[in-house]
Amino acid sequence: MASPPTLPISGHQSATGAPSQPPIATPAFRAFLSRLTSSVRQGFSQRRPWSELVDRGSFARPLNLSEAYSRIRKNFSYFRVNYITLLTLVLAFSLLSHPFSLLTLLALLAAWSFLYIFRPSDQPLVIRGRTFSDFETLVGLGVLTVIVVFLTSVGSLLISASMIGFSIVCIHGAFRLPEDLFLDDQEPANGGFLSFLGGAATAASAAGPAIAARV
Repeated sequence: MASPPTLPISGHQSATGAPSQPPIATPAFRAFLSRLTSSVRQGFSQRRPWSELVDRGSFARPLNLSEAYSRIRKNFSYFRVNYITLLTLVLAFSLLSHPFSLLTLLALLAAWSFLYIFRPSDQPLVIRGRTFSDFETLVGLGVLTVIVVFLTSVGSLLISASMIGFSIVCIHGAFRLPEDLFLDDQEPANGGFLSFLGGAATAASAAGPAIAARV
């Protein structure tokens, strides 16, 4: 008795014959998430108690701009993680209060991630039967970014939210007395949240080989 015919299996395969992985399952994407998560945890583990940030007995009006600037520098050095958290919360609240802008920004980030940054270099981008080169993909995403940032409400929303958050930080830093803070003059320049930023940059470098392979 003849065996039934084998059903054909369709799917994209790389040049080596192995089935291609979706961008979200690539090692570069998993390494990026792992490093970013560990960097965020390390940064937030060094935040100061919020009770110190809002201590009512530690606020006073600065005598002049020089004193206000000195206070801002000292307070930012001590509360930098808390300040960056406040800025992030302001940005998040602004985006959540404008769902269209939030969805537009998420779509833009997803397009960059899955169509270019984390897309395997041996897997070309094919849309409606047309294959796009890496240069064409990069140019297209660049044009899309300019359109989203400058021709929609996303750009103005991000700028206004950043200005509001920056104003909150400056006002608090100018009125918060830093005399009761245990500032360590020997603290490394890359400590605290700056170390988190460095870790985030390291996390972003996990996608470096994927990008460099296209340059």
